[in-house]
Amino acid sequence: MANSVGEGLDRALQQAVTRPIPKSAGAQMRYLVKQMKGTRAVAQMLRISQRTVERYVKDQIRKPRPDLAGRMEAEVKKRWQPQVRAKAKKAASSTDGIVVDVRARLGYSAPVGTTDEARMRHLTVALPPHFAARLFSAQEQGASDAQLRKIAAEGLKEVYFQNRGTRAGSLEEVHMLDVQNIEFGL
Repeated sequence: MANSVGEGLDRALQQAVTRPIPKSAGAQMRYLVKQMKGTRAVAQMLRISQRTVERYVKDQIRKPRPDLAGRMEAEVKKRWQPQVRAKAKKAASSTDGIVVDVRARLGYSAPVGTTDEARMRHLTVALPPHFAARLFSAQEQGASDAQLRKIAAEGLKEVYFQNRGTRAGSLEEVHMLDVQNIEFGL
């Protein structure tokens, strides 16, 4: 379960991979060294010594500490099968769109006389491709979670609240507050 939009997008892309990541610590470390073109960069990223990285690469150390094992696995997952991830992003951004499953307090800004009180909702909505493109583009540019949440809220406004322009035309802005869970599907 993801509480941030960025985590949800990363998890959706991880579902697109076709092969599992390397299991052993040595194989994971060798993969990271190959991707980052050197042991020094890997050592700095994982906050360990360069010599320790070299020992993992040579299988002189086989069992990492739990915190290091978690960091290694996260970094490998982040970089695993980049072409497959890029293809999934492209498909979501051009033709397929993205499905958002969110449980949060949703409210909206509207003209006087409407009930715009935020309330807890659980929605599963298919967003069109241009929202997927905006989400992935903003994530790549380092947007904050609040900015990503705003883009997702705009998608919910267009698709769910306004039903693609057929109702609630005077609705100004949707607010996504207190996100309990947000997941994405490609």
